[in-house]
Amino acid sequence: MAEILLGREKPGIFKDKVMELLPEGGNLNACLTCGACSSGCPATGLEDMDPKKFLRMAALGMDEQVTSTPWVWMCTMCRRCIHVCPMEIDIPQLVYYARQSWPRDKRPRGILASCDLALKNDTCSAMGTNEEDFEFVVEDVLDEYREAQPEFAEMKAPVNKQGAEFFFNQNSREPVTEPDEMVPLWKILHLVGANWTYGTKGWAAENYCMFLADDKAWKHIVETKAKAVEDLGCKVWLNTE
Repeated sequence: MAEILLGREKPGIFKDKVMELLPEGGNLNACLTCGACSSGCPATGLEDMDPKKFLRMAALGMDEQVTSTPWVWMCTMCRRCIHVCPMEIDIPQLVYYARQSWPRDKRPRGILASCDLALKNDTCSAMGTNEEDFEFVVEDVLDEYREAQPEFAEMKAPVNKQGAEFFFNQNSREPVTEPDEMVPLWKILHLVGANWTYGTKGWAAENYCMFLADDKAWKHIVETKAKAVEDLGCKVWLNTE
């Protein structure tokens, strides 16, 4: 069982801030310490921490510990803990605010770099891929498969198709390192006769700025993608992540 060592702490302000920001799920004092949140958490046990322990430390005003533990960066934000919590306490949002307490340049380098690369282009690609390179890869891979597999000679992978029903997002890694991984999706869409398109802007599916807990950058990424969908007049936005 994980232990919480109490010392002479200053009155905690982190808990009060969170309870202000989370009127629906911020009643940390409602925790029954049942452990349901920890039982299915993929990050339980890492850094000697689990959701129940993290929540209790926050409720006890242990601000320094909850805002400095690397465990907050191991939480996947899957929200499983909320679904099993009888009191529906929003632990992932608590983790999110703990992440925001870290200086931006001290946050995990991989997530930070991916967020900053996504901000470089309107593609929102965490690999930093620009519009021209993405379009080139799509066209090149499409030509290759049309030639190699005659049964898909009529297959299309539209880019910037005005008025398509579906706007598809693609994981940034695939066009750069595993372009063949894009093709199974194209085949499915071809076989069902879907009216779809990529956009050169906003095509990247992931949003590392969300995991970085950078609200301003997160908002920019989402707004860029939404504008790309609207500009093409698509009806449905489908994110493959």
